Amino acid sequence: MIIDVLTEKVAAAFAGAGYEVTASVSLSDRPDLCQFQSNNAFAAAKAYHKAPFIVADEVAAILSKDPMFAEVQGVKPGFVNITLTDEAIAAFADELSADPAKGVPADGGETIVMDYGGPNVAKPLHIGHLRSAIIGQSLKLIARRMGNKVYSDIHLGDWGLQIGLVIAELSERMPQYTCFGEYHEGDELPALTADMLNEVYPAASARSKTDEAFAAKAHAATADLQDRRPGYIALWKEIMRVSCADLRANYDALGVDFDYWYGESDADAYIPELMDILESKGLAYESEGAIVVDVAEESDKAPIPPVIVRKSDGSSIYATTDLAALIQRMRDFSPDKVWYVVDNRQEQHFTQVFRCARKAGIVPESTATEFLGFGTMNGTDGKPYKTREGGVMRLSDMISQVVTAARERMDEQGRAAEADRDETARRIGMAAIKFGDLINHRAKDYIFDIDKFLSAEGKTGVYILYTVSRINSILRRAAENGASASGKLTVTSDSERALMLALITSGRAWELAFSERAPSYICEDVYQLAAAFSRFYHDVRILDEEDPAVRASRLALCSLTRDIITDHLDALGIKTVEMM
Repeated sequence: MIIDVLTEKVAAAFAGAGYEVTASVSLSDRPDLCQFQSNNAFAAAKAYHKAPFIVADEVAAILSKDPMFAEVQGVKPGFVNITLTDEAIAAFADELSADPAKGVPADGGETIVMDYGGPNVAKPLHIGHLRSAIIGQSLKLIARRMGNKVYSDIHLGDWGLQIGLVIAELSERMPQYTCFGEYHEGDELPALTADMLNEVYPAASARSKTDEAFAAKAHAATADLQDRRPGYIALWKEIMRVSCADLRANYDALGVDFDYWYGESDADAYIPELMDILESKGLAYESEGAIVVDVAEESDKAPIPPVIVRKSDGSSIYATTDLAALIQRMRDFSPDKVWYVVDNRQEQHFTQVFRCARKAGIVPESTATEFLGFGTMNGTDGKPYKTREGGVMRLSDMISQVVTAARERMDEQGRAAEADRDETARRIGMAAIKFGDLINHRAKDYIFDIDKFLSAEGKTGVYILYTVSRINSILRRAAENGASASGKLTVTSDSERALMLALITSGRAWELAFSERAPSYICEDVYQLAAAFSRFYHDVRILDEEDPAVRASRLALCSLTRDIITDHLDALGIKTVEMM
């Protein structure tokens, strides 16, 4: 990568001037002055008791002898400003074009287990599930592309109170079925559908808040299920079959997948071992009938309560299954990292779980457990996004709404071929949703604005797709006219230079996205690439350029730009369209 090459040269220049420093080079934030910059002269000056600008001048003098550089200057108070020759820029771009990895750094090699998704069985996916799904999917794709082995787990909520509520409600609606009484293997079970479950759970949940007897019944059903009561287990399996099919369909529509569909029920088998570990290490003790573990530390700035691993009624809760799941994950995958892509509001819970796991020796020091919190998706009123009626919108309804809006805009513009109309609208809608979310740093809240996200201007997925579509059109017409798109790259204009620089430095976005676990860096970089291409497109002739060598170079630059943009979009889970 170009930054690595420049860093090596700058390091050699500091050494040549007699300074031992850890060199670094960054893109200049003043492109009107230079393309790259090093500020290591400040550290060298401090260590060697010299003025920073003197060190910078000495290093610049050495670098200036390298024919790669058009200009190198030491600038007060101590910066080294670097500008490449056009020939060097074009050479780096040619190397990038020939690179199968297209500049994406692949120095990973770690094993990562990712926990994202986290839907509850028997409940419909709603927009609150969107961010975990698409952020998790993107981080998985980024990590894999950079050479890491990644195992993704949806971690279903399939063993807790929500199942007890559904069982309790069904038992009152359909008491004739033996699964609620003396069940025998092979007995008939209630005929369930996803729509039925999606109605039953909210009704049961609402009822439990006002009906104490029903709430107690739901808690008892949960405990009986976890004790593996035969009739409840049989009904639970049917609930799982119906609900998981519905969940898969929703995630497929979103373009999100998981390697494993484990749930709390899978972790249940490890709970006895968990309790034995906690008790043998003297960590677990009784408090008000429950079993808890202290996880507070002296350095805490806010109180961290003990983690409850068994409730007073003997049932397990989220912390129990999360700890048990860690036992399973350590055993199955021996990961270097475990990433949890979860709502910011769950941070304290995972602080408790991680600390308990460390104290118990469930997770070794060599394995990093990371809470990757994300912010809230809000409406244009700045409040959590709701339907017009004030309820929580189903994810399927939101997807349908955005895809329908995309299709209507296509019809107004008359830009898509009839045969591709529905698929194109779906891809545009998904690009609008995903890019509109991922362009924001995952930890921040953001405003969900369909009109803005579907705009063909600005930082939107639609703008990026339109750029790819425009390049496709150029290359298609070039092929029809027999024009070559494999020429040697050359710089003949300011916009070509700027586009090539954006392309050859795009690998930095992948490093930042991975190191900060933030796909927003990929989004920002792909937007800058699209904007640089737009300036190039409007600034120079491409298809009607008279010089064959220049035309071939510009067509090759178009092809390279499309490849790099497509790579970025792949990492965001966004599919391109041929025409718009």
